[in-house]
Amino acid sequence: MKEVLLPNGEKLAYREREGGDRKVLLVHGNMTSSKHWDLVLENMDASFKLYAVDLRGFGSSSYLTPIQSIKDFSDDIKLFVDKIGLKDFAMVGWSTGGAVCMQFVSDYQGYCEKLILLASASTRGYPFYGLNSEGQLDLNLRYKTFDEIQNDPIRTVPIQGAYDSLNRDFLKAVWNAAIYTKNQPHPELYEEYVDDILTQRNLAEVYHALNTFNISNEDNEVSVGNGSVKNINVPVLVLHGDRDFVVSEQMTKELLHDLGDYARFVELKDCGHSPLVDDLDQLLNSMSEFLNNRGVEVEIKG
Repeated sequence: MKEVLLPNGEKLAYREREGGDRKVLLVHGNMTSSKHWDLVLENMDASFKLYAVDLRGFGSSSYLTPIQSIKDFSDDIKLFVDKIGLKDFAMVGWSTGGAVCMQFVSDYQGYCEKLILLASASTRGYPFYGLNSEGQLDLNLRYKTFDEIQNDPIRTVPIQGAYDSLNRDFLKAVWNAAIYTKNQPHPELYEEYVDDILTQRNLAEVYHALNTFNISNEDNEVSVGNGSVKNINVPVLVLHGDRDFVVSEQMTKELLHDLGDYARFVELKDCGHSPLVDDLDQLLNSMSEFLNNRGVEVEIKG
């Protein structure tokens, strides 16, 4: 692990894997850090030089100032790449990391040459809904405020409680039900991943940032889109597992619609929200083909 001190006072930790001239920056999702990229760092073709950063409030990075939006993360990335002199690179954003990468590319043109969105949140955010009087999820009750997110009884409160009590079994049960629905990591590695999950210090803030994120031209019920998706004018590969229980097919359709002709879609067969564990070879092959400029089929459902 390496670390850099940013001009805003935050410290970002990162991993660096030596390789060729083609540089790739890996941006993790919620409940993870650069640690969860380890299988990619170990197995991706040696022609790529890889960087994997811990976002603010995750892993070994600092969390001095609470984040309020996805843009806070992407602005940190801008300071980070400037600090280490990283230019002309591709980005891979997984889940929440996809939103971070899209915000970065739309705000800071000329840095990223290609973008891969892996099981990514939509250009219109990731919605969080409340419960009706019968205690069931109600898609007509989208949360609007941070307080609602912070007090959410089905995600924030129980997961934050597991963090506070170091309840590893509960966290593994959540991941087994939502993410590792096909394959699980080797038991020893799984324990390392749980150690990593427990480093998160910004759960409610990330949920709120996802709920309010909107770079589209649409109104997502919480925020009116700012239209900055139009600034993403690099080739984009959208990857989504056909068994992803976290990111819906609708969110992926929104990505493809809003990114327009710049986006190409590949469905990862028999994969859930973590293709890194479900089918690493399929994931790496899809990424490498795109980064190596070979053809990627357009496959837009619906």
